[in-house]
Amino acid sequence: MISEAQFQHELDLIIKNAIREDIGDGDHTSLSCIPADAEGKAKLLVKDDGIIAGVEFAKQVFKYVDAALNVETFINDGEKVKYGDVVFHVSGKSQSILMAERLVLNAMQRMSAIATKTAFFADLLKGTKTKVLDTRKTTPGIRALEKWAVKIGGGENHRFALYDMVMIKDNHIDFAGGITAAITKTKKYLAEKGLDIKIIVEARSLEEIKEILSNEGVYRILIDNFNYEDTRKAVALIGDTCLTESSGGINEETIRKYAECGVDFISSGALTHSVYNLDLSLKAI
Repeated sequence: MISEAQFQHELDLIIKNAIREDIGDGDHTSLSCIPADAEGKAKLLVKDDGIIAGVEFAKQVFKYVDAALNVETFINDGEKVKYGDVVFHVSGKSQSILMAERLVLNAMQRMSAIATKTAFFADLLKGTKTKVLDTRKTTPGIRALEKWAVKIGGGENHRFALYDMVMIKDNHIDFAGGITAAITKTKKYLAEKGLDIKIIVEARSLEEIKEILSNEGVYRILIDNFNYEDTRKAVALIGDTCLTESSGGINEETIRKYAECGVDFISSGALTHSVYNLDLSLKAI
């Protein structure tokens, strides 16, 4: 996984680019009708039920736009919210609040939706050892926000990108000339580059799992698109040799059954690619 410093760098880039995209050479609406020295106050109003996420990110946005803005927080990231709740107040220059408003709302609405869905999936896994993972099926440009929201909702992050973990999937296996060839080439490459990153290998059948197990150095086996019976067999075959992960079209109706097969993780792209924004507003008070 990436370091905290790398993650913060991603957040900084998101804020800088989003403000550039939205403000350009100036917020001419606010500049034209709001005096430069006018002070104001606004509240983040919840108009939906769910898990709030993005409060700490909002603070970073406000600080980037105007370090003098003050945020008074009433509800923190990861807490349940309902219609009518007020998450925070922000006060300071009115122009600054208005410049930050859209980025704060866009980010928090999506992050809260992801956190809410993740919490729902995590609740379905209670009583099992299985943890829910996100994927790289994220919105281009804001992956850090979406993966942060998964953590806030009680899920776990998979690899952040292509550079922090090796994941040998079906196409890699086929292009490389087979499972053993792919694993052997990968370990040689990592050794030559001096890279200390984990290796995950996807299996499409029980026979492929057996071949993966004949190779050393695999951190986790991805049990992809298996039915329940074969998943249980796969878990039994793997034992304590390495960690296990189920994936492939798993939803709220099937996730519990796959967890009961004994896998360590279940990955779901739906956490980030199939959500509806939580309804939030920033209102002057």
